[in-house]
Parts: sequence; C-alpha cells; structure tokens
Amino acid sequence: MTRTSLAVFLAVSMAATVGCSSKNYVKQQTTPLINKTNELDDLTAKNTRDIKDVDARAQAGIQAVNAKTADVEQKAQAAGQSAASAQQTADAANNRVGVLTNTVANLDNYRPVAETSVKFGFNRDNLTPKAKEALDQLAGTISSTKGYIIALEGSTDSVGSAEYNYDLSQRRANAVIQYLATKYNVPAHKIYVIGLGKDKPVESNKTREGRADNRRVDVRLMTNTVGDTTPATPAATGQANPSSM
Repeated sequence: MTRTSLAVFLAVSMAATVGCSSKNYVKQQTTPLINKTNELDDLTAKNTRDIKDVDARAQAGIQAVNAKTADVEQKAQAAGQSAASAQQTADAANNRVGVLTNTVANLDNYRPVAETSVKFGFNRDNLTPKAKEALDQLAGTISSTKGYIIALEGSTDSVGSAEYNYDLSQRRANAVIQYLATKYNVPAHKIYVIGLGKDKPVESNKTREGRADNRRVDVRLMTNTVGDTTPATPAATGQANPSSM
C-alpha cells in the first residue's frame, strides 16, 4: 500500500469513528428529551380525560339538581292547589251552615203537619216509584194546609268527597222539588232546600244498611197557622230501594 492510500484509509477510519461518536452523543442527549416529551404528552392526555370526566359529573349533578328543584316546585304547587281546594270546601261548608242556621230560625215559626223520607240508590238522584208514592201521600195534605212551606234536607252516604256529596244531595233535593212542582204545582217560594251532603247522617256509614239509610231526602210539610191545634200527623215514610254498589 502506498503512502497515499494509507493516508486516505486512515482519514476515512477517523471520520467513521468521529461520526459514530457524534451519533451516540446525540442519541444520549436527545433520548431523555424524547422520553420527557412523551411523559408530558401522557400527562396532558390524562389531564384532558380527567377534565372531561369532571365536566361530565358536574353536568350530571346540575341536571340532577334541576330535576329535584322542578320536582319540589311541582309538589309545592300541588300542595298549594290542595290547600286552596280544601279552603274552598271549608268555605262552602260554612256557607251551608249559615244557610241552615237561617232556615232553622225561620222554621221555628212553623210546626210540622206531615213528613216523609225518600231514599235513593248509590250515586243516584232519580226518584224511584216507591219514593214517588211517598211524595204523593204527603202532597195529598197540601191542599188542606194553610200557610204552608215544604222543607227539604238532601243527604248522602260518606262515599266520595265532601264537595261531590254536597252537589249530589242538592240534585236529590231538586228531584223532589221538580216532582212536587210539576205534579202538584207547589210554587218555588214555598220550598226551603238544604243540601247537607254527608254532614248529617241518620245512621252509621260503617254498614251497608246505614249508608243506604243516609242516601235520602227528608221532606216536611209545615204550617205557621197557630189557630189550628191539631197534632201533626207524619206521612208514611217512603222507602226507596237503593242500589247496593
């Protein structure tokens, strides 16, 4: 080998050695940076996932709170409506008590001439043939009674709300009024009507028979004529055949 060739060989060998050393150095210097970068990427990804999880839980919590708030508001509104309804029912009851008081005061000036009771089926307000027969018997004494009035008290059993039973008792009394007005020409100003609902039972509502007795309208023919001292003779009590439901 010539000197020139040897020199070239040595130069190439030195260059290769220097190149390998440089690559190793660069690798040693960059590897920690790459690892650190990867760690930061992993940490960033974890933080992102944690943030999303926290946000999701926060949204779920907000929705739950909103749902509970809406539920509470609905219950409060329902309670308010129930209270208002209860107050209306109480007011209606007080009004009926006032009417009853005034009517009783007026009736103190009258004495009974004849009376009967007509019964109704469960949740019914129509007159049965038996009830009409009882009313016919009472009405037979109207023409011979001076200064008369007719007092009606409609009643129900305890089934159902107070307000519904007030209305039902009034409808039952109205059925009696219509019958007497249509068949016997009894004028409206001669009739006192009180719808008592379930407020004045004549029997216990704990039994089937008691409830049947409470579904009734009591009818009294009364007079304010004091000269006639003839004792009052009650008419036969009308016994309807109430349905048992």
